[in-house]
Amino acid sequence: MKRIERIGIIGGGLAGLTAALHLSKAGFEVLLFEKERYPKHKVCGEYISNEILPYWTTLGVNPFEWGAVPITNFEFTTVQGEPIEAELPLGGFSISRYLLDFNLMAAAKKAGVRIVQEQVQSVEKNNEIFSLQTLLGNEYEVNLVIGSYGKRSNLDKALHRKFITLKTPWLAVKGHYSGSVNSNTVSLHNFDGGYCGISSVEKNRINVCYITHLDAFKERCNLENFQENVLERNPKLKAFFKEATPLFEKPLTISQISFDQKKVVENHIFMCGDSAGLIHPLCGNGMAMAVRGAQLLSEHIIKFDTGNWSRSQLERNYEKSWKKEFNSRLRIGSALQTLFQNRLATRYSFKLLQNFPFLLKYIIKATHGKPVKN
Repeated sequence: MKRIERIGIIGGGLAGLTAALHLSKAGFEVLLFEKERYPKHKVCGEYISNEILPYWTTLGVNPFEWGAVPITNFEFTTVQGEPIEAELPLGGFSISRYLLDFNLMAAAKKAGVRIVQEQVQSVEKNNEIFSLQTLLGNEYEVNLVIGSYGKRSNLDKALHRKFITLKTPWLAVKGHYSGSVNSNTVSLHNFDGGYCGISSVEKNRINVCYITHLDAFKERCNLENFQENVLERNPKLKAFFKEATPLFEKPLTISQISFDQKKVVENHIFMCGDSAGLIHPLCGNGMAMAVRGAQLLSEHIIKFDTGNWSRSQLERNYEKSWKKEFNSRLRIGSALQTLFQNRLATRYSFKLLQNFPFLLKYIIKATHGKPVKN
């Protein structure tokens, strides 16, 4: 007999949708709470490593059927526009979150997941039952809760999570453009105070997403001035924006992005995706980590439900597995972030990579995982 009859998942992004699909296919009743309507755009680099494809295949997910663009190469440029290129060891693909999340939602719904379009504002635990209260005043009872609601949320405040009280200076901006780029290449361009990722997505659109230190942005007052006076100092970015046409009425932005350490299990809630930990976007692996994290958690929940572990063991084992899988990547990502904030260090590092190109592939491998089937 199952010990978990109903699972509540708060947040319908990559981690939440993947876990919902996995657990529903395993026979659990799953409620997925998402405050926004699908489809929707998100601030995101929209590139995913191929490491997650074998796992998604077991769930019946094939992003190429939805228009994903294969990516085989990586380009990096300094603030001065000096390029260095490498072949991606595993390769990857690009697809908009607008399309990807919508199709994952449809697949989850088809598998039996109940999509609840409400915002959860509090979670209370009473013995083995969790009560989820929404802003609409509705209450839902579940046996287990997964938090996959993204980088930061009012729910983090309600749960008194430590990182939410710390100041964070990072701002991210994302838009879609029409223009011309190498469709098989994901590129990362440095500029003073941050870096900008560019890749093709479906329907000949180009995704542009950059992250910058808030202090650097404030000096320029608005997005237009910042692009013209900061981003376009990199000749590669200047050439792109000169020819590209924006497809959004205005870019999407998200501020107060925190790279501080987070607890993987908080108040007996299992955190997943960005809610559990966030790798620096320059590593280009946040989306794959969200999917892999959902896989880890789903497998642990299934094992717990067979009676092999107690609930406290489930919490400890998930936290241990999550740290083993991701802590090394997070440390390397943090070191790279610190390095690329220093122009002189970036210049010397670039020269080193030019002379020893195998090091770039090593860095890519160190911030990515290996393909794992379910």
